[in-house]
Amino acid sequence: MPRTKVETLAWLRRISGELATVTLGRLEDTLPWYADMPPGRRSAVGLVAQAGISSFIAWYDDPRATPWIAADVFGAAPRELLRSVSLTQTLQLIRVTVEVVEERVAGRGEDLREAILLYSREIAFAAADVYARAAEARGLWDARLEALVVDSILTGETDDELPSRIAALGWHGHGEVAVLVGTTPPLLDVDQLRRTARHMAADVLIGVQGKRLVLVIGRAEPRVEDPEDGSAVPPVLSFLEIAAGLEPGFGPGHLVLGHEVQSLVDASRSARAALAGFAVARSWRHAPRPVAADDLLPERALAGDPLARATLVERIYRPLMAHSAELATTLWSYLDSGRSLEATARELFVHPNTVRYRLKRISEVIGWDATGARESLILQSALILGSIADQDGRSSRRGG
Repeated sequence: MPRTKVETLAWLRRISGELATVTLGRLEDTLPWYADMPPGRRSAVGLVAQAGISSFIAWYDDPRATPWIAADVFGAAPRELLRSVSLTQTLQLIRVTVEVVEERVAGRGEDLREAILLYSREIAFAAADVYARAAEARGLWDARLEALVVDSILTGETDDELPSRIAALGWHGHGEVAVLVGTTPPLLDVDQLRRTARHMAADVLIGVQGKRLVLVIGRAEPRVEDPEDGSAVPPVLSFLEIAAGLEPGFGPGHLVLGHEVQSLVDASRSARAALAGFAVARSWRHAPRPVAADDLLPERALAGDPLARATLVERIYRPLMAHSAELATTLWSYLDSGRSLEATARELFVHPNTVRYRLKRISEVIGWDATGARESLILQSALILGSIADQDGRSSRRGG
């Protein structure tokens, strides 16, 4: 080994403590984020800087030590430091440390200066590699956790840990939630789905179950389009509008949106409706894409979905009967006569305008319009199921 290098190494070892002290002072003076850190984390960052200086001296002694740079330097930092210090901040730390060392060794030869530059390049690549591996591991963990959360929602097997798991995923949704079910495309672009959702002020949890793609949708805080004008906020979209915006990210076939529920913890009810609707959507030849699960209530009820049957009875039959038996009779007659105003009027001995008025009142009471072909099917199903439920109820009371 040349005498000059032996002397340089001995000198570097003597001043390593001084370099570390000057570096820590420079960090505090030039990097606001470092000065604002709590003492424990600031100490950990200082350990990384000191390890970098010591590692440089070892590397200068033996350049073949390059593969050990990441372990030597970043091994001194506690694991949580990677989560609190960004890659950009780490590169700023490297730059300040290199500047301090360069200033101190100025005039000690071009050889040493080139070695510092080469080492700084290696340490920067090592830092990028450490952060890339951490991000990859985090991404894999997040994907597994997200799949677990979506599966819990679909099965309804939620527990006390569900809210904490959702929080760990960085869920930005708040308030109401709905579940969207469709087919998985040949090339699923999860990032594009998330970007599309963000543009509509929504957040999504994504689950892939073979050929089935499931999205749990929640509204996020709307983004301001113009930072100088707080009024330029995008309108709040309905879940059906959000589903339509996400539609291109699904594969071919039916796309079914479950009903809106109050919170993510209640999402299993929307998921059950969406899954039941997805299973029977093919039975509606001209079903739109996306289609609301509640628009598939007749098909779901015929397939044995107890939620659909209860929904038809409780949201249509019971309110109508409670409001007016006359309206219920008019609806029965109108549907049985093939939606003919004249035939209904003759059966009820009233004017067709009276039938028209009652149909309008029915729509106001229950929210469905009997004059539409699809909605009339929903209403007729509700009347049939409601009358069966009433008959079963009377039979059970007599039996009691």
